[in-house]
Amino acid sequence: MTTPDDTTRRDFLVRMAGLGTVLAAPRAVLGSAAAAQTIPAPQALPTRPISGTGESLPIVGFGSSKPVLEIPTEGTEPVAEVIRMLLEHGGRVVDTSPRTPEIDDEFGQVLTAPEFSGRLFVATKINTDGEASGIGQMRQNQQLVGGRTLDLLQVESMRDLDVHWPNVLRWKDSGEARHIGVTVSSNGQHDAFERVMRSEPLDFVQINYSVMEPGAEDRLLPLAQDLGLGVLINRPFMNGSYFGRVSGRELPEWASEFDCESWAQFSLKYILAHPAVTCALTETTNPVHMEDNVGAGFGRLPDEATKRRMREFVRDF
Repeated sequence: MTTPDDTTRRDFLVRMAGLGTVLAAPRAVLGSAAAAQTIPAPQALPTRPISGTGESLPIVGFGSSKPVLEIPTEGTEPVAEVIRMLLEHGGRVVDTSPRTPEIDDEFGQVLTAPEFSGRLFVATKINTDGEASGIGQMRQNQQLVGGRTLDLLQVESMRDLDVHWPNVLRWKDSGEARHIGVTVSSNGQHDAFERVMRSEPLDFVQINYSVMEPGAEDRLLPLAQDLGLGVLINRPFMNGSYFGRVSGRELPEWASEFDCESWAQFSLKYILAHPAVTCALTETTNPVHMEDNVGAGFGRLPDEATKRRMREFVRDF
C-alpha cells in the first residue's frame, strides 16, 4: 500500500538533482570476485554513547510503529527490507509500539529472524490504561523479541504513568528490561514531561523534535544532556506532514554547506546537530527512503547559526 506521504516523498527524490539517480540505482550482482571488490562497503553510521553504560547507538534508527500497520496488506517483507538497509549501514535501533497481537506476531517473526538475531536494539513501549493491561503489553513485548531481555521499555506519552512506573522499575530490577524510559510526542506535554525527567530514574527519553518542531531544544534536550539520559527523537518528519509542507519547494543551495542532499536530510541533520540527541527514529516502508535517511548521518552538520537560518527558512512553509 502506498500512502500519499510516500508518493510525495518519492516525487521529491526523483526531482532532486543527482540524488534520485544515486538512490534509485539497483544494486548490481556482479559476475566476478574482482568486479565485486570494486564496490566499497557501505560506510557505518556514527554512534553516540549511552551515558554510564559503555554502550553506544547509531545515530539514525527505524521508527516502526506505523510501518508495521501495513503488514496485514503488504506482508512483512517491506519492513524487513527497511531493517536490512538500516543494518547495511551499521544502524540497529528499531522502535516499536504495541499493535494487535496478530500484527505483533508477524512483526516479531521479522525481529527474531536468524538474519537479524543479536543485531538489533529494540525499543518497546507500554501504551494502555490500567495495571493489568500494562502487564499484558509487557508480556506481548517479550514475545515480540523472542523472550529475550528487552533493550528498552518505555511508557508511551506518559499514559497512566503513575500506575505503570512501579512495574517498569521492578522489571528493570529483575533484569527483564535493560533500560527504561518515557516518551512524549506533542509540545503540549513538555511541561509535564520535564517534571517526570526531574523526578524519576530514567535511562532514556523519547521526544518530538525537528526543524519545524524545535520546541524541545528550549528545555528538554538541555535537561536530558545535564541528566546524562539517552535521547531518541520521534516525529522527525512530523508524521509525514513535513513533506507536504515542503512540497514544490527547492532545497536551498546553502544546504550543501552541511552536506545535505534532500528535504529528509534537511530535518534529520538539524536534529542530529544537537549534542543531546542519541538517535533519530525515521518511519518508512521504502528501503530507498531509509537509505536517504541514513545519509543524514554522514558528512557535516549545521552549526547554531545555520540552524537558525534553517528554522527561518521553513517558518512560513
